[in-house]
Amino acid sequence: MAFHQLLALGVLLPLVVLGQDTWCGKHYMKGSPIVLPGGQFQAPETSNVPLLNLQCSPSVKPYLAGEDASIIVDTRITSLKVPGASPFTNPHKSKSLQISVSINGQTHALGNVALNSTGTEFSLPLHSLVPRKEPYTVTCTATLPGSSPSTFHATTLLHYLEPPSKGSVTKQDFRTGSLLVKNGSSWEPIFPIGFYTSFDGYLSNVSNVDAIKARGLNVIHPVPTFANMTALEEALDRMEELGLWLMYDMRFTYMNESSVTEQVNMIKDRSNLLLWYVCLLTSSRPYGTSDPLNATKVAYDLINDLDGGYHPVSLVLNCQDYFFAEYSLGADILLQDTYPIDINATFSRVWGAPCTPDFGDCGCDNCKGNLQDISTRVDEFKQRLDLLGRSRSTTVWSVPQAFGVETYWPRFPTGQEWLVESILGINHGSLGIIPWVDPTSADIVTASSNLAAALSSIVPFLSTPNVKFTPFQQDSVDAATWTLPGSKRTLLLAANPNQGNVSVVLNGITSGTAIEILNGGASLTAQDGGAVLTLGPMGTAGWIFQNEAHVGMAAFGSL
Repeated sequence: MAFHQLLALGVLLPLVVLGQDTWCGKHYMKGSPIVLPGGQFQAPETSNVPLLNLQCSPSVKPYLAGEDASIIVDTRITSLKVPGASPFTNPHKSKSLQISVSINGQTHALGNVALNSTGTEFSLPLHSLVPRKEPYTVTCTATLPGSSPSTFHATTLLHYLEPPSKGSVTKQDFRTGSLLVKNGSSWEPIFPIGFYTSFDGYLSNVSNVDAIKARGLNVIHPVPTFANMTALEEALDRMEELGLWLMYDMRFTYMNESSVTEQVNMIKDRSNLLLWYVCLLTSSRPYGTSDPLNATKVAYDLINDLDGGYHPVSLVLNCQDYFFAEYSLGADILLQDTYPIDINATFSRVWGAPCTPDFGDCGCDNCKGNLQDISTRVDEFKQRLDLLGRSRSTTVWSVPQAFGVETYWPRFPTGQEWLVESILGINHGSLGIIPWVDPTSADIVTASSNLAAALSSIVPFLSTPNVKFTPFQQDSVDAATWTLPGSKRTLLLAANPNQGNVSVVLNGITSGTAIEILNGGASLTAQDGGAVLTLGPMGTAGWIFQNEAHVGMAAFGSL
């Protein structure tokens, strides 16, 4: 947790700050020596021969008794020595691999998968399995045909549970990264949008739960501590009544086994529990020693044991690059909280000292002080998860800045800036938006409600397997399209993190095929064979086209 967040929560810092002055492993106080922080992510070595990175994964976690299951197979060829990659030779120039899986002593032939492909899905029979708390180990075997067949193996875990007697189940869709929740008899994707929400003095007044619902948000993340447990129960009960999902936070106690046990048992049977949250990574706090590298994984295992595996666990990494591989093991959902609005990225307003990769705390670790810090951080997190072999099992969400007038941040973001923060996160793969912190400004309340209203149109594109995703960035403008498989329906989201107007040429658009779903300072004008999307300063736009849209690269520029 960053220093400003502790101040916002009323946590007393002066005594402990004097005891230890590191943040993200760095000294930050004026006059402190420079000490290399360590913990940097180690990129894999390069192989001098091709490698097959065979991976398999259940399509969904968890499956419940009686449900149909499937498994995803990826067969990427790489030169990187990532976990599980094996040397690969293909003397007969085969174009596919034969795939089988073994589970609980039984082997099932699935079919062929093209070499160097991702996302091939096969049905997986579960009729011989007994639902149980312990996951099943699945061994996937890929055979390269030929006179001397080569075989490759990968393992994964299949979670197959009895439905809970009470409470909710939140599934992870490993095909898309989306969460799935029950709506009647069907499972539907949800894109969580809702704030870290101050409890004492705000959410403790239950009428504010109704106000949050009226804003169109679908999740609340109450921020501890919870001094008044009666008020907490009333707020959580009202959330259930209104259909607001709960992201339950144990940030200050996640290393206390008895406290975690008490809290999980208190919350786990609520019908609106969406997910758990164990901490803001305490190695990034500007006080105390770093938490043990296995602390988040220990908490993760305990929560899953107590909860039965029915809900994912989340945490946020405040540091740009500090023991990422170790700490991220404690999460199914990994949040990034890059706060770049009006910071001085090179000299700390708070500590009167410079900020470098090896020293300093400017409120945004290793940032440049522009909105592209957000998209860069999401990209870095996703790339590292991919290199670790966890790109399907761990999803990235974003925490847009929704606060200001404190410590490193002299002002709140405008509503338009907040939308740019959020669209940048989504365009780069964030599948949840959980801003810090409510209550926020009226401008951000309006902007977040506008985004929430657009999500019913956005979610079908982000949560569809094998959607055609096309990102585009030029002149700092960020756009992305999602085209549904078997259809030409296309979603376009665009953000302009600049102070001047920009225009985007869209090809393949015909009159009457465009539906506007979000307007944060944009206009669409028809032209021959397409349209021109104009984004104002800090402008954002969301459109759905009945034809497949293409962003025109050559005609993308400032006006």
